[in-house]
Amino acid sequence: MSILIKEVFLNKEIVDVYIENGVFKKIGKSLNVEADQVISGKDRAIIPSFFNVHTHAAMTLLRGYADDMDLHTWLNNHIWPFERKLTPDDVYIGTKLACLEMIKTGTTFFCDMYWHVEAIAQAVDEMGIRAAISSAYVDFEDPKKGEYFQKKNREFFYSPPKVSSRVMFIMGPHAIYTVSKASLEWIRDFAQDMGLFVNIHVAETKKEMEDCKKIRGTTPVKYLDDIGFLNERCILAHVIWVDEEEIEILKNRNVKIAHVPTSNMKLASGSFKFDEFINKGLIVGIGTDGCASNNNLDMLEEMKIAALRAKMASNSPTSGKSDDIFRCATKNGATIFGIDAGEIKEGKVADCVLIDLNHPQMVPCHNLISNLVYAANGDVVTTTICNGKILMHNRYVEGEEEIIKTAKKQVKSILDRL
Repeated sequence: MSILIKEVFLNKEIVDVYIENGVFKKIGKSLNVEADQVISGKDRAIIPSFFNVHTHAAMTLLRGYADDMDLHTWLNNHIWPFERKLTPDDVYIGTKLACLEMIKTGTTFFCDMYWHVEAIAQAVDEMGIRAAISSAYVDFEDPKKGEYFQKKNREFFYSPPKVSSRVMFIMGPHAIYTVSKASLEWIRDFAQDMGLFVNIHVAETKKEMEDCKKIRGTTPVKYLDDIGFLNERCILAHVIWVDEEEIEILKNRNVKIAHVPTSNMKLASGSFKFDEFINKGLIVGIGTDGCASNNNLDMLEEMKIAALRAKMASNSPTSGKSDDIFRCATKNGATIFGIDAGEIKEGKVADCVLIDLNHPQMVPCHNLISNLVYAANGDVVTTTICNGKILMHNRYVEGEEEIIKTAKKQVKSILDRL
């Protein structure tokens, strides 16, 4: 399968981009090549597609369901009771809706933590994008539940579902306040033996930090470090309530960070120390979190909020520079998960999007990256390509009407069960 994009804007030049077998094969002016598909890049810019490094995709079904409350009330009284009613079919449909929204807004990869992993994988496989999928591990200090999840994980990872190589499976302990020390140690060892990434919420709220000090005599980051949990394959989401010493620990352990600004602001969780993490050289990606706490999956919007939040947190307009934020949302996300993407260069994986340079939010275009971070939303994306396959062109995704219709019907069914 090959694609030729003619006369597209890239790095202040008009070039042709030739994609073959899922990679950027040739980039240059007036390429003399034939392709299975030829599309015009006129009045378009080509950029890397976005990597959403933390979400709960099927929570599209809870969009707007429970707003304006603190995290622990939100989880215990509203989100978890709703989620107990979800079936694999619900999660499949909710994930397809999420994939549709991501494709429409230029995202081709997401890191997920949710229930019914097989249903998520099927949805991702069918929609044509990439994902790192983890099943939530929650035992609430109950040894029997811990044994259940260990057995379930062993069975799953020894014989995972047969899906596209675009889908990877990782481990997903929810948080230190929902997963016992014994389970975290088991996950540590199992992930090491199997070579798996581990995705976990850490230091999200002041309450989590204070409770950890009271119960364990230390902070969440130090607790995880004390039990040998932290390493280069750990992706920590949120990481707000940390000090300089803890950031140094994370740097020394080569931990990866998922910054989730909109969710953190909406739940008033606190301020992420963007400058401190970046200046220490940690790899920071950007995520949206789920639609119950954001309430969308638009990474262009997320970039703007990340940039503004960084400036407010440091009280400096030079924090959260647009180039840094853009890199976090693209190349850094790819790097975290070992995918050779995030750049428009020959030999790189062909995950990319085309941007409408005639969209009002992109005019004038003194600086493309500045416009993308500060001015644009997902509507500026006209074409989305993943692994060298066109998933959306001229803002249309095949089958999108049926996905939306089915999701509406499914939500009604869930509410009838509550």
